Amino acid sequence: MAKNTPSLAPFLLLCLIGFATFFSSYLRIPVLPLFAATLGAGPAQIGSINGAFMLTAGLLSIPSGLLADRTGRKLPIIAGVIATAISSLLVTQCHLPGQMAAAYILFGAGLAAFAPGMLSLVADVMPPDRLGQAYGWYTTAIYIAMTLGPASGGFLAKALGLRQVFYVSGFLLMAVTLVALFVLPPGPPRHKTDLHAALAASFGLLHNRRLLACLLATAGSCIGFGVFLTFLPMYASQCGYDPAQVGLVFAAQAATNVVGRVPIGALADRLDRRWLIAAGLLFLAVALAALGHMVQLTYLMGCAVVMGAGMALTFTAIGALIAELVPVVQRGLAMGMYNSCIYLGMMSGSTVMGVALKRIGYPLGFAAAGGMSLVALVLFLLMMRDKQGRT
Repeated sequence: MAKNTPSLAPFLLLCLIGFATFFSSYLRIPVLPLFAATLGAGPAQIGSINGAFMLTAGLLSIPSGLLADRTGRKLPIIAGVIATAISSLLVTQCHLPGQMAAAYILFGAGLAAFAPGMLSLVADVMPPDRLGQAYGWYTTAIYIAMTLGPASGGFLAKALGLRQVFYVSGFLLMAVTLVALFVLPPGPPRHKTDLHAALAASFGLLHNRRLLACLLATAGSCIGFGVFLTFLPMYASQCGYDPAQVGLVFAAQAATNVVGRVPIGALADRLDRRWLIAAGLLFLAVALAALGHMVQLTYLMGCAVVMGAGMALTFTAIGALIAELVPVVQRGLAMGMYNSCIYLGMMSGSTVMGVALKRIGYPLGFAAAGGMSLVALVLFLLMMRDKQGRT
């Protein structure tokens, strides 16, 4: 029996590399607007720098996923960490906001190369009946890094200076590159068919209705989450709350999101993953619809907790379901599509709703974002039905 039990060491190494990469990358998150402002950037230019990152990550995730299927997982993962490291070091040499935007395009390209390969490799090294737990643990490591990274970056900025944080980020990522070169577990054999056949098979994924349902659910939830991240501070400020109190609301969402992923991952291996995704989308819709009508801080935090639970339910189960729905040789591409939906969905939510909020106000704006999650829920369930009409 022991011989048939897969070793957890390769998976634990993936969690460690994922944590270290996102922690090192997210050191710069709270420093970016402050450093850009010292270079003369206004709010619009700072927004364009972040927009350049998100757009690049969204557009390049799909070709990066295809590359992970063609060359093996290791090459794009290593290249992604290197690109992210170089982008940090380039920022230290910037003297104009436009130069920072160019450096952040490289940052987006790096994460676009890194994420699909890592998500694919997680599924490659774990058995199918433990995919839910695997994605629960891996994404927990990622979200802890995304929480600790900005907090540490703010402390380093105070202790060392703004520009120095980008040096620390870049050199840490270079160290991660060296570790990853030696410890990344081998993935499946390379897809050795000719490029034309590989592209034809890849386009075939567009006919996988259940995969498309998962991608639609991802995009719909990320549109709502992008609205929450972008406009909650402005709405809370309008309600009379200071930045520290806004931070409590974000902390409630993040803590629930992180803590929920491991137990939800275990549930995803025992229950039908489709219903966990549906429940997550429903939670997101309810939280967003209620958010714009809440004024008291405790109620805002309650909405954030429901949203965090929805994110944990949706994304833990979707990662496992996508890995299950596609062949191993197309897993990188599928994860690239998934990653693309995350970044482009969040960018769409913040940009489109930014225009709409001027006319419709926060209550209706948050409700509209919740409506997008509800529409995604209905379409997801319809597309997951089989030919006999069963879900």
